[in-house]
Amino acid sequence: MKIQQIHHVAYRCKDAKETVEFYNKVLNMDFILAIAEDKVPSTKAPDPYMHIFLDAGNGNILAFFELPNSPEMGKDPNTPEWVQHIALQVENEQALLDAKASLEEEGIDVIGPTNHEIIKSIYFFDPNGHRLELTTVTATKQMLAKLDEVKWEMLEEWSQTKRAPKQAEWLHSQEFNQA
Repeated sequence: MKIQQIHHVAYRCKDAKETVEFYNKVLNMDFILAIAEDKVPSTKAPDPYMHIFLDAGNGNILAFFELPNSPEMGKDPNTPEWVQHIALQVENEQALLDAKASLEEEGIDVIGPTNHEIIKSIYFFDPNGHRLELTTVTATKQMLAKLDEVKWEMLEEWSQTKRAPKQAEWLHSQEFNQA
């Protein structure tokens, strides 16, 4: 078996309409489909839901479920807020800066841009409390090739030590950043 692509990724939302309006207005994502049922198709359990789908570009779909009969949604208290997030790519650094300005005009708090050396990103939250990242790729082909060469070695070292491997330390070096 070989996976072709991600069809959709689904998250929970507090309010389907508010979520569609946010993603449509703030991120210009088209609302492409809604499915509502009184029973869960896979389990037949009686549990009404609204399942909404948004176009994230290039065949990527971001989906949400509103579950009115379930307890209020929460977050994993053992996972830091910055870990679980939805990252969406924009065309270039100017688009990233324009998005930041637009988000701030909407009264949304934005962190960044943050330079990760191979990408630059901004971070903010949707109305459901999901952390969103808008990012643009800044890496060169050479940088990505160097990282590709060491990925398995890094993974193995991490697996054994649970400490950050140093094979990609060059990304943060003064010499690299002046080049």
